[in-house]
Amino acid sequence: MNTTGKIVVVVVLIAAVVVAIAVRQNGPGAGPMPAAYRPEQLLGKGLPAMVDLGSDKCIPCKMMAPVLEELRDGLAGTLQVSFLDVVKYPDLLSLYGVQVIPTQIFYDATGKELFRHEGFYSKQDILAKWRELGVGLTETK
Repeated sequence: MNTTGKIVVVVVLIAAVVVAIAVRQNGPGAGPMPAAYRPEQLLGKGLPAMVDLGSDKCIPCKMMAPVLEELRDGLAGTLQVSFLDVVKYPDLLSLYGVQVIPTQIFYDATGKELFRHEGFYSKQDILAKWRELGVGLTETK
């Protein structure tokens, strides 16, 4: 395994530990999970969607924040981008089948899952994956 691969593995393990500790410290979470976080509310609205499950407490998740913002702004009306905080709402982990954060889940316009990725994912790689999945996205900015 090359150096970059080792670094990614270490970062993912650290993120998993941070989430486990945060969930324990915060108890059952910040309260009941908002209904808007449920897949049936987020997906199948006629647009492809990407849901990023993470936390504002883990480093790779923090690195994803500007990527998500760029996607949300640059692809408005073409792609629905959502961030769900699994530390505030730990029930999201089982609801979405998440093992590691951040996890990005790609859905088609009907809400069918197409792909999932664990760890940091660059904007360029995300756009390339959408193209590979046959989803043409048009940047509005």
